[in-house]
Amino acid sequence: MFFPFFWDPTYIIVIPAILLALYAQVRVKSAYNRYSQVPIHNGLTGAQVAEEILRRNGLLGAQVTQDLRRKGLSSGVQVERITGMLSDNYDPRTRTLRLSAGVYDGVSVASTGVAAHETGHALQHAQEYAPLALRSAIVPVSQYGSWLAWPIVFIGFLFHSGALLQVGILLFSAFVAFTLITLPVEFNASGRAMRALETEGLVTSDELAGVRSVLSAAALTYVAAAATAILQLVRILVLANIVRREE
Repeated sequence: MFFPFFWDPTYIIVIPAILLALYAQVRVKSAYNRYSQVPIHNGLTGAQVAEEILRRNGLLGAQVTQDLRRKGLSSGVQVERITGMLSDNYDPRTRTLRLSAGVYDGVSVASTGVAAHETGHALQHAQEYAPLALRSAIVPVSQYGSWLAWPIVFIGFLFHSGALLQVGILLFSAFVAFTLITLPVEFNASGRAMRALETEGLVTSDELAGVRSVLSAAALTYVAAAATAILQLVRILVLANIVRREE
């Protein structure tokens, strides 16, 4: 008998996803660093780009359209600076768009792209984009599933408990579902970002190509996360099968 928290042959299953994740991290850092050095022609910071897109869609601060009020969105989106590198996010609960300092204050193609992408999530929320709502709904379950699953699997493996292993599988499956739902949400947000930048005339064609490079690299990190989660689930299923054979 071997233990799944030390080395065992099933680790081979997740190696491709680990390599993809490493490649994705290198690519996103490379793209971000490259286009952080390319100034944006309009001279707008990332925060100003986000605010401009929000304003033109009636989503900034108190500027909320009657249509949005009918949906229960009585307050506009707030844009704020946070610490960290590429820690940017949109919180639909508080309708707050948080941008890392480098993006918030940056006047570059990279900061424009990242800020527009996060603004894309605010547009999704305002337009009731179903996958975003679904992802938000399963966040608590996926968070518990991601950190509870492996301890339960380990205990189930240690004591040859098929029932505990099934609980671990169900919990981790919720996390896998979250990573899969994240893919269309992130791809759609990037698509909205590029359309907004282009139609609003906030970038040139060359700058839009740079934005696309940054967002494509970022999208690969979500693909890698989903692939890692899926292969980890496969590994758990293999371990559960080992327990069943030993019972």
